[in-house]
Amino acid sequence: MKKPVTKADLRAALEQETKQFLNTGGTVDAVPLGTSGKDPLAAPLHLTQRLFLEPRAERTPVPEVVATIEARRRALRKRSARQTRTVRSQPKRKTIYDDFGEPLRKIWVED
Repeated sequence: MKKPVTKADLRAALEQETKQFLNTGGTVDAVPLGTSGKDPLAAPLHLTQRLFLEPRAERTPVPEVVATIEARRRALRKRSARQTRTVRSQPKRKTIYDDFGEPLRKIWVED
C-alpha cells in the first residue's frame, strides 16, 4: 500500500525546491499586498472556458442487467408481503375487584 503524503513531507519538499532555486541564482521579488495575478482587462474564466470538449459518448444498453435487478426487487416485495403473520390472541391478565374496589384476585382471560 502506498504511503500517503503528509503535510510535513509537502513542506519539506517545498523548502528543498526553494533552497535549490535560490542556490542556482534565482531571486524572490516582493509583491505589494492587494496585487492580483489576474489581468483586470481579461474576460472572466467562465466565459472563456469550454467545459465539454470531447464529443458526446454513446451509452451501452444493458437491458439484461436491468431486468435481473428488477426481477430481484419484485421477488423481495412478494416475499415480504407473504411473511406477514396473523397475531394469535394471547391470554390477558384481568384483576377481579370486590364491591368496594379492592382487588380480590387476578385471572387469565382469553379474548
